[in-house]
Formats: sequence, structure tokens, C-alpha cells
Amino acid sequence: MEVEVIKKLVKASRKGHAEQVRETAVAERYYRKKNDILKKGARGQVQDGNPMRSADNRIPANFYNILVNQKAAYLFTDPPVFDTGSEPVNKAVQEALGDGFSKTCKDLCIKASNCTIAWLHYWEDDEGKFRFAAIDPKQVIPVWTDDLEKQLSGILRVYDTLNDRGKKLNIYEYWDGNSCQAYYKEAREVMDALKPCDTSVMREPPDSASCSWEHGFGEVPFIPFPNNAEGGNDLNDVKELIDAYDKVYSGFLNDLEDIQEVIFILSGYEGEDLKEFLEKLKKYKTIKVDNEEEGKGGLSTLTIDIPVEAREKMLAMTRKSIFEQGMGIDPDPQNFGNSSGVALKYLYSLLELKSGLMETEFRPGFGRLVRAICRHEGMKAGRIVQTWTRTAVHNEAELAAIAQQSTGTLSRRTILENHPWVTDADKELEQIEKEEAEAREKADQYGGAFQTRE
Repeated sequence: MEVEVIKKLVKASRKGHAEQVRETAVAERYYRKKNDILKKGARGQVQDGNPMRSADNRIPANFYNILVNQKAAYLFTDPPVFDTGSEPVNKAVQEALGDGFSKTCKDLCIKASNCTIAWLHYWEDDEGKFRFAAIDPKQVIPVWTDDLEKQLSGILRVYDTLNDRGKKLNIYEYWDGNSCQAYYKEAREVMDALKPCDTSVMREPPDSASCSWEHGFGEVPFIPFPNNAEGGNDLNDVKELIDAYDKVYSGFLNDLEDIQEVIFILSGYEGEDLKEFLEKLKKYKTIKVDNEEEGKGGLSTLTIDIPVEAREKMLAMTRKSIFEQGMGIDPDPQNFGNSSGVALKYLYSLLELKSGLMETEFRPGFGRLVRAICRHEGMKAGRIVQTWTRTAVHNEAELAAIAQQSTGTLSRRTILENHPWVTDADKELEQIEKEEAEAREKADQYGGAFQTRE
């Protein structure tokens, strides 16, 4: 793609991309517990100009971080397992995915939750090995086809870096199904100053009209992982509720701090200053007021009344709504107790629904990743079977009892695969067979000893 086309593409997508970046920045800020309550001017209640309202505590709630991490842990503590129907191909895929695949899956889930869509970039390193990584979605501007299938026809990646002289550069890479073209400009320059560049050393190539190279993958080496079919992030459903909780909680704390200061209302005090009044009150537990004229002397106090019950009810209602609208699980211990398997499944129902929708969106992306690995290794993948495992709290005693009651009805392998203490059914079967063989050998030795004595 020529530099003039790149300029037009950037200008055309600038408004929509900037809006997405702003929404993403807000979601990432809430994920880091930097809620709006911390902003200047945001207070738990209107207090400016009121001498009775001096406290200004701003306490952000961490609900959004909990909701996102719940989904990531539920889906990807155990990453998906892929079966291509061929053991050599499965082994090659597993080796290419490496030990960090679980972390990559978790990163994709968090980025998609915050940014509406996550992106996985794959490439071939200098040693010819297949590499991949989740990149910042704010860097990616996708170009989709206009047909009903809406295929990815190109990616414009925009990011910043430093050149060999320490200057900040804006890099623009356009990736299509065959090649990548790279351009750059200095951060202070306008878009018309865009020039070809060599991203391997970040220097302007001499006497070169363009800087392009073939990546050889036969498709755009970026894989989208949408958060959901609606194209929204997880913060949209709970932001107003979290802000309301922050305001009520912070305002409650401000009231508690303010009422510690008791205001004394004096009339007809014989002393000369307030310092003397406080010293006498502390020392003698009493003070003297002028009562020469009836009704003129006296001491009273002024405090703040706090509607505790109403605020507790409001906080409880808001917390409940946050986990309902966010489709998560409230970690309050009273929600669990000694719950049965059916009760635990009910607690996970909303989280399972949200996770299932994300799984539906993620499955095509993981399928593309596996096929890209197979093409790189010169292998052919047929139908790819994906096995997803949920990580949840279980009633182990109940599951173990069900497994024991299923003996004679289900196969031993099925029982072991669903037993809460078994992580690898094949290894467990091998161990059982080994112990049974040892028991038979001991039994034969014991029986042989009696036959010899006869």
C-alpha cells in the first residue's frame, strides 16, 4: 500500500479509532482501580463551602477488576486443548504453543474485556521458529471486507518507538495477506511528513521509495478475539453502578470523620477565649457561664445525624446489582457456605453464560492459530477439536460420592476423568493397573507358600 493511501486510511479511521481508544482507556483505568471518584472535583457528596463538611475521602471499589479476573481465571486457568486427529501434528502444535500459552490466553481475555476486541500477532523469528503474542488493541486499526462474511483484509498497526538518536517516532505498519509496508514520522510532525522506514533498525532507508517485505503466511498475521458479538467491553454494564457505590461509600466515610468534630455553641461564657474554654472543660469537666440575665448563658453541641440504615441498604443493593449486571459471582462467603453441587452451579450460572459467549467468539481465533502453526510446520490439520475446561469451586465430597456410586454403571476412565482428585486419567489408570498387578503377584506368592507346605 502506497504512503498516500496510508495517509487517507489513517485520516478516515481517526475519529472512530480515537473514540475506541478513549473507551478502552477508561476500562483499563477502572481495571487498575483508578475510578472516577479519584478525579478532581468528584466527591462522595457536595461539601464545598460547608464548614460542617471538611472530610474528603475518595475510596474506589475494585469490583470491575474482580469481574474481569473471574472470567479470565474461569476460562483460562486451564487453557484450551486442541486435537487435530494426528498425534505428530498435535505434538508440533503443543510445542509451538509453548509453556506461556496459558498466560497468552489470559492476556487475550483481559484485553478483550477492556477493549472490546483483542489481537494476537504471529510471526517467524530469526531462527525460523513460530512466535505469537497478544498486542495492545489500541495500536490496531482493522480493515474488513464489505461482504456478509466480513473477512479481515488488512491491519494498520500504529505505535511509538525511539530511533537510534533517541527521538520519538510514530510507526505505521500496514499488513495484508502477503506483505507488510512500514512508514514513520517524528512525533511532532504532521501526517503529510510520513516517510518509508526500516522497522528492523528504525532508520530511514537511503534512496528508497518504500519499505516492504513478504511475511509468507498467506493471510494477515493478526487474529481477532472479540469480547462478544455486540462489540462492547465489560465496563459498560457496571460503570454507573460502581460510580454510585463509590459515592455512597466515600460519603459515608466522610460523615463518620466529620462527626468526630463536635461543635460547641456558647452563650454568656465568662472566659476570654476558646482555648481557655477547652482547657477548663478538659480539666474540670465543667465551665462557668454568665447567668446574670436569665436565659443568656448556656452551652450546647451540634453534631451530624447519619442515616446509617439507608446507606447500608443502598450499598447492599448496589453491590448485588454490580454482580448481577456484570454477570459475575459475589465473593461474599455467606453466598457459599456448605453449598451442594446444584447450588454452586446456580451461583456460576451468569458467569458461565458470559464465559460461554466469549468462548464462542474465541473458538474461530484459536482455530486460525492452530492452522497457522500447521502451515508453518508444513503439516496439514483436518478438523480441529477444542476442549475447554472451566475452573470453578466444587463440592468435592459430593463429586467423589457420585463417582463411587457410578462404579459398575460407567467405565473406569469416565469415572476417573470426573473425579475431583484426578488430573490425568491415563496416568491414574496406569497406576491402578500397576497396583493391581502387584496385588496379584503377592496373592500368587501367598497361595504358592501353602501349596509348598502341602
